[in-house]
Amino acid sequence: MKTSIFRYIVSSAVIATAITSCKKDFLTVTPTSIVTEASVLNDSLLFEDYVVARYVGIRLQDKEGDGTNPGFGRGFEYAMWSSLTDESMYNNDDNTWLIQKGLLAPENTGIAGTIWGRSYRSIRDINYAITHIDTVAMSAPHKSKILAELKFIRAFRYHDIIRNYGGAILMGNKVIDLYKDNLQDESLFKRASLKESIDYTVAQLDEAAAGLPQDNDGSWLLGRATKGAALALKSRLLLYAASPLYATGTWQDAVSAAQAVISLNKYSLFTGGYGNLFLNGDNSEAIFERLYTKNSNHTHLEIANGPNGYGGWGGNLPLQNLVDDYQMSNGKAITDGTSGYDPQNPYVNRDPRFYATILYNGASYRGSTIETFLPGGKDSKDGKENWNTSKTGYYLKKFMNDAYPLQNPWGNAGFQPWYYMRYAEVLLNFAEAANEQYGADVVPSGSTLSARTAVNLIRKRANMPDLAAGLSKSQMRDAIRYERRVELAFEEHRFYDVRRWMIADVTENKPAGGITITKTGSTLTYATKVALDGRKFETKNYWLPIPRSEIQASNNKITQNNGY
Repeated sequence: MKTSIFRYIVSSAVIATAITSCKKDFLTVTPTSIVTEASVLNDSLLFEDYVVARYVGIRLQDKEGDGTNPGFGRGFEYAMWSSLTDESMYNNDDNTWLIQKGLLAPENTGIAGTIWGRSYRSIRDINYAITHIDTVAMSAPHKSKILAELKFIRAFRYHDIIRNYGGAILMGNKVIDLYKDNLQDESLFKRASLKESIDYTVAQLDEAAAGLPQDNDGSWLLGRATKGAALALKSRLLLYAASPLYATGTWQDAVSAAQAVISLNKYSLFTGGYGNLFLNGDNSEAIFERLYTKNSNHTHLEIANGPNGYGGWGGNLPLQNLVDDYQMSNGKAITDGTSGYDPQNPYVNRDPRFYATILYNGASYRGSTIETFLPGGKDSKDGKENWNTSKTGYYLKKFMNDAYPLQNPWGNAGFQPWYYMRYAEVLLNFAEAANEQYGADVVPSGSTLSARTAVNLIRKRANMPDLAAGLSKSQMRDAIRYERRVELAFEEHRFYDVRRWMIADVTENKPAGGITITKTGSTLTYATKVALDGRKFETKNYWLPIPRSEIQASNNKITQNNGY
């Protein structure tokens, strides 16, 4: 079995508690249940365990980090980040509906309330390690790699702050001591501009890339940051910077950043099938991922998202909004009268990624067939455990491993990788930036790809027809946005994409759609419906509110985002 860093995190998680715990001891006896700071700084192995543990953070809400602590973003949680977008809704709410309905507020942040606190907790912990690394007995080359790794993790946290809130509070290497530091110091709470925040984070990624290894091998465990991971995150951040919401960077910089990853000649698209890509992370497409083993499993995806007729809990339910956006297998939209789309046989001849992502009425599943029709469908409200029936008429297929048990899966499922970054994203980053800078068919200097050929690589892997030559910049933009929509579905991109493109006021104000299928004899009749009432997005929602508790803790010195 391959070795994952998260196996080590579980065994050494106590170290994180020791380093960040209260320094005021009121007992003269040193507790034996924690590892002291002196022990960590005097033992290079313990210090490296502390660094590895920074890939995860603390739990700040109920139902987070089931099995292991949360990593970056939501990842594999019960309610996924997709259920705050037009990709899906969460069947049992879990503090997601208020965000879908535009009720997000500093006092009521739902599942979006942990990013600020967890990110700055992690930044503080990393700054501690950076500040003290020179005192640790470790070879200079290895120390250089560890320092680069710390800068990468810190940059990832800043990138999360930036893409959710805008301007960040840049701490440098500062480690705040609650008992010594003057928390009235205005500089501790001053938010930098968006450009300053991005420039700082990109510079950190450049430094990280220069010191990180090219590969996870030898003592550098699978799942730890590499040069490619740092460059790929830089590519994402510079793409954001050039996008309309940010408007602080250039498309050329985004082109160059994506090309730097491509030019490593290390990554390629996985050729073993789109659906299989998400079952095993040991492949050429993986750039940065979270890996799990039996001793560090996460949410058991199969039961959490499976159909009620199989004993599943519904979970993250694909919306009709997403289903309707999948092209036909001939590359035409279902709204094109020449596409061959039949509204009374809607799931035939669609983009193959549809079948790997969504379970629909009639889909083959675990030796049977999905039945969401009424009356009598086993996966409808007429089936067993009907409190878990899908409100949209669909269930999630992507990420699910049918070889894992759905019922009673505890300890025997949930070992899929979660991709933070993969090569398909980099190709799409390149395509978008290249199209905006040069158009669809120009090959930028230093590259062998045009925007169109980069997208065609992804479409070929999906068994979709190539995009035609001669597309205008606007047509190519639409094509790229389609590819991001379906290729990266449920991977935490849609939430940020529609915001940075500034189209969320359109996409997130459309009703949360579903399907009702009525069976009469052998005939099925399809009718769309609203699955979640009151979906709403306002201009202020382009950024998240900073939780009120965080602002109050700063004596109201942190500036809140506009509109909140």
